[in-house]
Amino acid sequence: QVQLVESGGGLAQPGGSLRLSCTASGTIFNLATMGWYRQAPAKQREMAATITPVGVINYADPVKGRFTISRDNDKNAMFLQMNSLKSDDAGIYFCYARVRNRSNVPYEYWGQGPQVAVSS
Repeated sequence: QVQLVESGGGLAQPGGSLRLSCTASGTIFNLATMGWYRQAPAKQREMAATITPVGVINYADPVKGRFTISRDNDKNAMFLQMNSLKSDDAGIYFCYARVRNRSNVPYEYWGQGPQVAVSS
């Protein structure tokens, strides 16, 4: 089984920055695409950013130019640098990881998510 441990959430003022991290541990044969999905209160979960093992990145339009996703394959870790934070960025940020076993069968895992608050 795979566990995703997240950290880095908290409170930031508008225009401020936060850095989220997610580390996968457990039985991992091939850690494939990872990403960050966020959900504001009373709203649907939406993709913020994803990144493949070779660095192909996809950003949602609302975060493009402000957020930067990265990963460290040696440490099974992923990061999200969040700059110029807005009130609309507030919510729970879930770490997502697709893991393939030795038979190349994919499994999806979700972290519990740190909460990001943006307030003055």
